[in-house]
Amino acid sequence: MFRHIKELQFEAMPERPDPLFAKKLQELIGGQYGEMSVMMQYLFQGWAVRGNQKYKDLLLDIGTEEIGHVEMLATMVARLLDDAPVNIQEEAAQDPVVGAVMGGMNPQHAIVAGLGARPSDSVGNPWMGNYIVSSGNLLADFRANLNAESQGRLQAVRLYEMTNDRGVKDMLSVLIARDAYHQNQWAAAIAELEEQEGLLVPSTFPREKERLDVSYKLYNFSEGEESSTGRWAQGPALDGQGEYEYVSEPVPEGEKPVLKPAPSNLHNTLPMDGTFRR
Repeated sequence: MFRHIKELQFEAMPERPDPLFAKKLQELIGGQYGEMSVMMQYLFQGWAVRGNQKYKDLLLDIGTEEIGHVEMLATMVARLLDDAPVNIQEEAAQDPVVGAVMGGMNPQHAIVAGLGARPSDSVGNPWMGNYIVSSGNLLADFRANLNAESQGRLQAVRLYEMTNDRGVKDMLSVLIARDAYHQNQWAAAIAELEEQEGLLVPSTFPREKERLDVSYKLYNFSEGEESSTGRWAQGPALDGQGEYEYVSEPVPEGEKPVLKPAPSNLHNTLPMDGTFRR
């Protein structure tokens, strides 16, 4: 059961209208790493948890908070669109909203949403469910969550630098701070799971079933050998089960692939040697 509380978790009040920045803020709502994505990712991960109530509760705590963040951003977008200024270079644009559209705001804010936010990113791409990760393996999922919060905080910081509006900055400073906590939180949960399960996902797959002779090799597949100096190329592997090795000149094990001609009813291009069979 979910219950909506009418008050916002934090304030979302700009100093002045700014339809162009409202368009930019859409990235934090419906972009790949926006609040809609982490909201749905955490909720679906939480609903799929089997047996571990501590992690289920954590996911639903954070997922529900993210619903509130979407509302904060949607409210800020709507307020940035209030009394949108006329573009004085457009004589035909006597209406403030039309003038703002001609001045570069997202036209869907006016045409589709009636001066409200949209479930889309900053260039109008609709939010998609395939942005989210929910695999049933919590260590894999929590690593995806850490990445999502890292990317989301990066974008919020960039937007913070793009505005001088004190009210917008105040709201973004809150989202940036919460993203910082969420990064710390997922890192802590990852460390806890790694202590229980080890570094690799999934931990339940028998290592003897994989090619262990290639499990710790870095192949030099690009010009230069700068990568050979990294921690990943030498010394004990972080999973404690092997030694990293740098391979300067990888030797292929497989043969050059030569495919047989396709059936004639597919009308593919004939082989270079001209052979053709019906």
